[in-house]
Amino acid sequence: MSGQGLPGPAPEDRERPTGRRNSQGIRIDPEAEAEHPPRRTVISALVEHEPGVLARVSGLFSRRQFNIESLTVADTQNDDWARITVVVEEPDPGIDQIEKQLAKVVPVIHVRELEDDALTRELVVVKVDADKPHEVQAITDMYGGRTLDAGPRTITVELTGDEQKIDDAIDAYRQFNIREIARTGQTALARGETKTAVVPDYLK
Repeated sequence: MSGQGLPGPAPEDRERPTGRRNSQGIRIDPEAEAEHPPRRTVISALVEHEPGVLARVSGLFSRRQFNIESLTVADTQNDDWARITVVVEEPDPGIDQIEKQLAKVVPVIHVRELEDDALTRELVVVKVDADKPHEVQAITDMYGGRTLDAGPRTITVELTGDEQKIDDAIDAYRQFNIREIARTGQTALARGETKTAVVPDYLK
């Protein structure tokens, strides 16, 4: 029997894969390891309206330690459904994982990342000192808000708008010593004829 080895280059002459390996010795894909800067985006999930669904969704975010900036949930045009709107700041792989993991949660009907031109709104309630009521009212009128409560010591106002408008309004109220703020977080729909969620035929 011949002592010759297999044809081809000797082991020391063969091309070897380059790159780092993990603790198990598996080569790490450089593309997967590449740095992805975080970006801010809105994810909308249509879910069946039943007890415990919000706990399941929030539990998913907690376990995975996603960077969630706000989460809102409310009824839709169908009493059997609810819409969850999540604002996240994550690298692209993290955003993809959020969509994939949400889609696996029962009873989620549909999940999607909304386009940059999606229609987003939130509500804020701001309580300030009442030392300058006329100036407070002027700021409220400028931002299209309304006064909810006015007393001798405090004034509480309500405003709605996109995130930039809300941020600008809050900055304008700081001169009156903001005592408390409550923000709802964003809710959103896709623009125009674009569907925010695609509902399977069997649920229609």
